[in-house]
Amino acid sequence: MNGFASDARAMSLVAFIAVITVTLLLCVMTAPERDDLGEFYTGARSLSPLRNGLAIAGDYVSAATVLSTVGVIALTGYDGLVLTLSTVLSLVLLMFLLAEPLRNAGEFTMGDALARRAPGPAVRVTACLVTLAALLPLMVVQLAGAGDLIAFVLGFDAAEFKTGCVVMLGILMIGYAAIGGMKGTAFIQAVKTVVLAVSALAVAALVLNRYGWHPGRLLDAAARGSGAGPAYLSSGLQFGGDSLDMISSQLTVVVGAACLPHITMRMYSAPGARAVRRSLSWAVTAVVVICLALVVIGFGAAAVVGRRAITAADPQGKTSLLLTSQALVGAHASTLGTLLFTAVATAVFMTLLASISGMTLACANSLAHDLVAHGLRGRAGVRGTAETNTARVAALAVGVPAIALATAAQHHNLQPLVTLSFCLGASALAPALVLTLFWRRYTRAGLLCTLIGGTLFTAVVMTGTKLVSGSPQSAFPGHDFNWFPFTTTGIVSIPFGFAAGWLGTVLGRRGAQAQRQRYEAVEGWILAGARR
Repeated sequence: MNGFASDARAMSLVAFIAVITVTLLLCVMTAPERDDLGEFYTGARSLSPLRNGLAIAGDYVSAATVLSTVGVIALTGYDGLVLTLSTVLSLVLLMFLLAEPLRNAGEFTMGDALARRAPGPAVRVTACLVTLAALLPLMVVQLAGAGDLIAFVLGFDAAEFKTGCVVMLGILMIGYAAIGGMKGTAFIQAVKTVVLAVSALAVAALVLNRYGWHPGRLLDAAARGSGAGPAYLSSGLQFGGDSLDMISSQLTVVVGAACLPHITMRMYSAPGARAVRRSLSWAVTAVVVICLALVVIGFGAAAVVGRRAITAADPQGKTSLLLTSQALVGAHASTLGTLLFTAVATAVFMTLLASISGMTLACANSLAHDLVAHGLRGRAGVRGTAETNTARVAALAVGVPAIALATAAQHHNLQPLVTLSFCLGASALAPALVLTLFWRRYTRAGLLCTLIGGTLFTAVVMTGTKLVSGSPQSAFPGHDFNWFPFTTTGIVSIPFGFAAGWLGTVLGRRGAQAQRQRYEAVEGWILAGARR
């Protein structure tokens, strides 16, 4: 049992049940009224910019981001702060570079955007497989972590309880995606963003209030609590002074975080280019506010809780947010303090639910639309009600393996899976999107080389990183087959993804002229929304 007061645990349990009940009810109420593809995949493009922006922010700030951001800042100080800024920068790049062309080129999924200039089953099937490869690891990590987190909050250590939590959350995520579609999951994401922002700001305010609203005092206390002294406020703690390793991690986050399919699919729910811009403006604002609050809480965790207590609860510091909240309200908290802790625990619980359901929906949509309707069935296709029903079944087909994998992997260090998802987003999906939207000479061969080459290269290099073997914190601490000197693959896999696309285009000239003419016919619409 942990040190949380029994009142806080009881209120948290009631809040969790209330969240499940209310979100399921909202999901049913906002579910598509007709078995219409546009309504299921995009919410009939009826979402307001504010609601769509909050949903984008909700998808972007996943549970892994919230928990790991606070933990990394608490344990590594300056390095964690830089990685948090990289997270924000990634969404800003999406807003200025890719958002509008993506909205114009696509319809329902990332496969639509890629197939706009290179139609055919091969592109559809490959886009679906890369989508699953990028999102499934992230789903497994968040599901597996959910068991530990809920058990930590409620004070139960039994393995059976944690497994039960994983299975319950997995069933809920399937239900949200299958019943609510785009509109239902968007509503849940928007509510989650508001609850998370309010809770995080409240905790950050308490942290600052403890140190007289003086950031300098907070940083001094954090440096003392970290046990690293002045080194805590300078670069080098996280990567042992290896600046190339840090650059590789920042590149991976900046290029890859916003290109994952569950983020890009939200672009298609906006009714037009102006609505996309306004949606991203709201999303960036919400993410900046949440990340600023998490930065304060991260330093507050080091100052108030201390490194020893943080690592004793979790070596990666993923419980820092909850530990800080508990430390601020005290062991004998007032009613107001208990309410604050309950609000924070509820926000984390909602973040878990919403994040996993958004990823499940993205995978299910790609399976139904790219793989079945346009990949395997070819021109015969699957349309209307049949495709919508296929998407609902696909949510089950994605969810069940994710639950099984999360249950089996919940007692292992899953950080390599999180890193793999971001690396695939940066090394396969980002190059494919950039070259597809902006390079006239890009061909189908180049696109397939980017997607397949970038994915395989990243997966191979990932096995040789420090996260997989060679250190006590790696996934296989008893083995050492570490041959790649960095923590993430971005520094080599991102250039490789772009180079593979260029090489495939140069060498595979078959049909290149026709493909270029097809792109030039839609170029004005993709880049500027101009109809010919």
